[in-house]
Amino acid sequence: MTLPLHFSDEVANARAHGQPIVALESTIITHGMPWPQNVDTAREVEMLIRDNGAIPATIAVLDGRLHIGLSDDELETLGQAQDVAKLSRADLAACIATGGTGATTVAATMIAAHLAGIEVFATGGIGGVHRGAEDSFDISADLQELAKTPVTVVAAGAKAILDIPKTLEVLETLGVPVIAFGQAEFPAFWSRSSGLPAPLSMEDPVQIAQAMKTRTAMGLAGGHLVANPIPAADEIPTEVITPVIEDALAAAHDKGIAAKSVTPFLLDRIFHATEGASLVANVALVKNNARLAARIARALVR
Repeated sequence: MTLPLHFSDEVANARAHGQPIVALESTIITHGMPWPQNVDTAREVEMLIRDNGAIPATIAVLDGRLHIGLSDDELETLGQAQDVAKLSRADLAACIATGGTGATTVAATMIAAHLAGIEVFATGGIGGVHRGAEDSFDISADLQELAKTPVTVVAAGAKAILDIPKTLEVLETLGVPVIAFGQAEFPAFWSRSSGLPAPLSMEDPVQIAQAMKTRTAMGLAGGHLVANPIPAADEIPTEVITPVIEDALAAAHDKGIAAKSVTPFLLDRIFHATEGASLVANVALVKNNARLAARIARALVR
């Protein structure tokens, strides 16, 4: 069968002319920020990618069609939509088959990007091993996707609400290259340091692009995780954010919040506890990741 891929005019033109393209997820629009800041931020991130020499491709499923790049009107509509499905590997195909509408997580965006021939993807933070996973077995599909799908993901590390040491252990077991950009420590989303050493460190997007090409040439499956620390001026120090995260986790446990509902609940709780500072930092790190992803995409084309 023919997959219902729909390329925006801008992305179709970029593909035709061999221009660098950066994929963007859509759950950050539907589940990560309130309207209208979600749409405003999405537009700003897309423009940053253009300003840095690449073409943005925001990915989502709209009425059963897998969109690789959204028009301005489609972005506006998605940003205000209610009850949008949150899609990962398990339910992406079902949403398309039933004519549904859904926003793509890291895993689903990687799948769609690979189908579209896009090798670089910018996001905020990846999912990983949730705290208490030894009892709940709650581990994000993002980690398995990084081991399977040859797309490089630029993120500010794993979300700080997760068990970062266990997340790094799983990534090591799955053979996923984890590259900290410009520092030796693995970043922790809102904070520049998690206190943990990064398995790999690089300071040049060209090196990252070369590592991607070499891995492909060797026939190794999967992608890379490029852990790009939030700019120093925008970070929330670990000693400030950690007690807030602990309180949010305790509230989630008390309310019986589980599965896909955990992350949105925790982020909303942390947003209110920090009086919006967490969202400001989130926007800053997403923009920072978009800039780096564009530089890597440009290096790949060269």
